[in-house]
Amino acid sequence: MAAADLARAPWQRPSDAYLVQLGLDALMADIEAPSLPLLVGLAPGEYYPQARELFNLVLEELGLLPLASDDLAKARWAAAQWWAGQIVACRLDPVHGAKLIFQESAAELDYPDALQPIADLVIELHLQNDQLPDQQHIRERVTSAARDLLAAQAHQNHSL
Repeated sequence: MAAADLARAPWQRPSDAYLVQLGLDALMADIEAPSLPLLVGLAPGEYYPQARELFNLVLEELGLLPLASDDLAKARWAAAQWWAGQIVACRLDPVHGAKLIFQESAAELDYPDALQPIADLVIELHLQNDQLPDQQHIRERVTSAARDLLAAQAHQNHSL
């Protein structure tokens, strides 16, 4: 999705720091690309223009091309499902995963019904910002909502 966002107007493009963070997230998810450690190793003063060049090189190494706008909705759904799978498999912190699904998928897809339970949990977390919410309870609820999303998608794919 960040690759597609690079084609937007300059003020809508992801920041260089965000591209480096995406690289770090990819490393943490065990994604391998020769240029990924170079991207992640950039110091803040080195971000521009190296971050964009290295990010594009990583995309090329992974065989990912910048997405056309037609494919962006599909990519956002695929990302939401992938993050849900990572949450259920205990490879992604449920709260962090829910925020990713909320920001990168649900909000951009105009809050579809299938993603609404996770979006509601993120909103609940945001509203409880002043209070210390029961993090374990929220994590369990997010994991359950992610499991439900995957089950609904599997059912929908099976019935096609």
